Amino acid sequence: MTIIHLQHIKKYYAAHLVLEDVSFMLQAGEKVGLIGRNGSGKSTLLRLISGIDQPDDGMLSIRKDLRIGYLPQAPEHFEQMTVYDVLGYGYREVQAIKQEMTALEQQMSAPEAAAQPEAMEKLLHKYALLQEQFEQGGGYDMDTAIDQVADGLQIDHSYDGRLFGSLSGGEKTKILLASQLVVQPDLLLLDEPTNHLDIKGIEWLEQFIRSCSCACMIVSHDRYFMDAVATKMIELEDGEAQLYFTNYSGYAKEKEERLLQQFAQYQEQQKVRKKMQETIRQLEEWGRIGGNEKFFKRAASIRKALERMELVKRPVLERRAAEFDLSPLERSGRKVITFAGLVKQFGDRKILQEVDGQLFYGEKVVLLGDNGSGKTTLFKLLLGQFEPDAGELELGSRTEIGYLAQQEPVQQGKLTVLDYFRTEARLEEGEARHILAKYLFYGADVFKPLHIISGGEWTRLRLALLVLRKPNVLLLDEPTNHLDLDSREALEEALEQFPGTILAISHDRYFINRLAQRVWELANGKITTYLGNYDNYKSKQTELAELEMKQSPTTPLQQKDLRAANNPTVARSAGLQSASEPKSKQRLKQLEAEIAELEEQLANADEQLSRIDQGGEPAELEAKWREREEIRHRLDALLEQWIALNEPN
Repeated sequence: MTIIHLQHIKKYYAAHLVLEDVSFMLQAGEKVGLIGRNGSGKSTLLRLISGIDQPDDGMLSIRKDLRIGYLPQAPEHFEQMTVYDVLGYGYREVQAIKQEMTALEQQMSAPEAAAQPEAMEKLLHKYALLQEQFEQGGGYDMDTAIDQVADGLQIDHSYDGRLFGSLSGGEKTKILLASQLVVQPDLLLLDEPTNHLDIKGIEWLEQFIRSCSCACMIVSHDRYFMDAVATKMIELEDGEAQLYFTNYSGYAKEKEERLLQQFAQYQEQQKVRKKMQETIRQLEEWGRIGGNEKFFKRAASIRKALERMELVKRPVLERRAAEFDLSPLERSGRKVITFAGLVKQFGDRKILQEVDGQLFYGEKVVLLGDNGSGKTTLFKLLLGQFEPDAGELELGSRTEIGYLAQQEPVQQGKLTVLDYFRTEARLEEGEARHILAKYLFYGADVFKPLHIISGGEWTRLRLALLVLRKPNVLLLDEPTNHLDLDSREALEEALEQFPGTILAISHDRYFINRLAQRVWELANGKITTYLGNYDNYKSKQTELAELEMKQSPTTPLQQKDLRAANNPTVARSAGLQSASEPKSKQRLKQLEAEIAELEEQLANADEQLSRIDQGGEPAELEAKWREREEIRHRLDALLEQWIALNEPN
């Protein structure tokens, strides 16, 4: 069933044409990914479908009584509301009716109202009408509906009275999503929902979207996320919409094939047009030489055919991407940042508990952790914006830090992109415009007011300023948030080639896989180090979880047997056989002794790794890690044998 139908939609912002000719249909239950370059009109399209804005031309048809939930990218008007008010935002009209009813109840209970029967009759009539509207709007079920959704999304009721603006980005996203689910939408519009979620939150959202019955239209540049949830892709390009009935990976492949096919059609048409133009020229020349009118008529006929020909648009095989020219002014010392025993708490809440870590020149490290785990707090300690409550922090020689914050409010007012960049960079207009062009701000784009630029354009502008300062250490807090796919790939390539040191907070799994040499996981106030990228980190976590299960016997009898392996007294009291035991039990005892020895070796290796991580070279750390992994593999093999022997026949 079609729930949304757009035909030739056109939308302007002032004199800027955002959407030129957008047409597509959305079916019930579809999961659609909406992608395009920054400023291509994705958020504008969601606002049109949600009813916040109206198209300037074309037809937008929405199924009658369709319930639409809309999660905007930057919901600023909620900042001063309580969490409970935001959760009940879908019932705001019902809540307004409730306030009117409360005011009427106060009027009707006043002594002077009882003395005026006619006035009381009017009040009662008005109250009855409001009560009917309140009931039809679901007012009596409002609190129950809010509680059910909040419980389902594990939103703590202690948050109800807190200001929405005081929450973390991930908490805001979950609460805003809950506020839309309360009204049970048929269509859910999500604008960059993963930007402020941690990895657990993203995985939860993936599962939720796949399992929900409502249709979803999602603006996102998270490649892993779109592969997991989308069954159809809509790309906005040059003001038009292109449809792909696949996920993101399928879209990327199909788009490449389409472009090559379109380019071949374009080239073939150009050959035909050139030949027709040459024929027209020859016929007209023969007509002039021979004075034969037939040649002119034939030439005119071919010219009309040429004019009627529907032109194949020349495809852009490789669109211009931002140029992130990351080159430090000078290199730092070998030891870039060293911290040990860092402690930071706010009130009674201890955020960081004796955190240790070290960064060396040229390393690329990604910091992971749940929302609220203290990642941004650690960054602010490294930047000197916070003072640690305990511990030591030392920056290496010649260290110049460049910092990109996750959230930095866009300046309001009439300041343009060019004005802001010139002021911050202290450059003349010509040089400023030359640099801005490298970051895709050219032509009229440099005169856009800051308050109307997209989130991706704002991130590009801040990155342009960061690059201009030529730091040798980059602290990046969610650097790919809001960036379109082309800009993300350009930034990833520049960061790969950057010779300095990078510490980045990111939940973009594609970005982590491409960039990270080490992963720091911040949990329970402490940092755990994993060598490699995101896939290595996830694999290691899975292995550790499996190892923990193998090392923890599941029955009291198995626990007793393990204790007996290294304790003769326990062995005798358990009634275990000795020399006369069957070979299987002798092998079990041998395995248990070997497992105990390898576990001790593994513990020693972990301790050595911890010491090397504080002061050793990366090469030494990698060699010791390989040695540790060999021990672990031997231990896993023995544990598998031990489990096989313990399995009942």
